[in-house]
Amino acid sequence: MPKKESFLVNRIKSVGFALRGALLLVRTEASIKVQVFIAIVMTAAGFFFEISATEWCIQILTIAVIMGTEGLNTAIEKVSDFVQPEFDKKIGFIKDVSAGAVMIVSIAATIIGCIIYLPKIF
Repeated sequence: MPKKESFLVNRIKSVGFALRGALLLVRTEASIKVQVFIAIVMTAAGFFFEISATEWCIQILTIAVIMGTEGLNTAIEKVSDFVQPEFDKKIGFIKDVSAGAVMIVSIAATIIGCIIYLPKIF
């Protein structure tokens, strides 16, 4: 029987797989590249406008939710294309719903950005 790897070794491997997935996402998907750019701009804005600790927490969480949702959307699209390479109405519905989730989160993020930054700008 092969020796079972330790909990710590398994966790380190899992983190490695997750990092590889995040890098693949950033390298291969145009939409996440846009999101990373926006995240950098908003982070710079946070330093420029000296937002509060609470605002930082909300901004970081918002960025993470957008990027996480974008990653899930990409995964859903890739699995859908793998399962059904030809056009299929049901797969189209699944992909549209997934993209819609990203849009909902993006709209909420825009509103949050306005709540944080508009009072500081005006």
